[in-house]
Amino acid sequence: MASEALIALGEIVTTHATRGELRVRLYNPGSTTVIAGRRVVLRRGDETQERRVVTCRPHKHQLLLTLENCGSMSEAEALVGYELCVRESDLPPPAPHEIYCYQLIGMTVVTAAGEELGVVSQVIQTGSNDVCVVRTETREHLIPLIDNVIRTIDRERRRLVIDPLPGLLD
Repeated sequence: MASEALIALGEIVTTHATRGELRVRLYNPGSTTVIAGRRVVLRRGDETQERRVVTCRPHKHQLLLTLENCGSMSEAEALVGYELCVRESDLPPPAPHEIYCYQLIGMTVVTAAGEELGVVSQVIQTGSNDVCVVRTETREHLIPLIDNVIRTIDRERRRLVIDPLPGLLD
């Protein structure tokens, strides 16, 4: 397996029916990356295996999919707990004013006035907007990814510059 970065899209949480179909909880429920014919990588710890998606369809708040070489309930049960990943190069490039959530992890967050707030450790998807969890050794801030807070995202310097709303940093 190539050493190219793998991007986790979701987790196989259980089986569906008896013919090898899997239920996947996507980390970004609106994602359209997983489609029939796409190569995906299943990852659990250091173990990885590449498979092709045979069928894929939404079901409630999850994704139902079948993978090549997975045609029975027992074969599907063996895959529960794996993360469903794609290679970074298989992702479509983001638009000029967009960024993938995984690219925010590790970015330093500073205010427009130059105060360093910490490093993005996690991005949480909420119903209305995504939120960056920004941590230091002693503090945690929840920074909403909304236009009137985010001033610039500097990919090269790995910095997120914000203009905090009143009370946001209290």
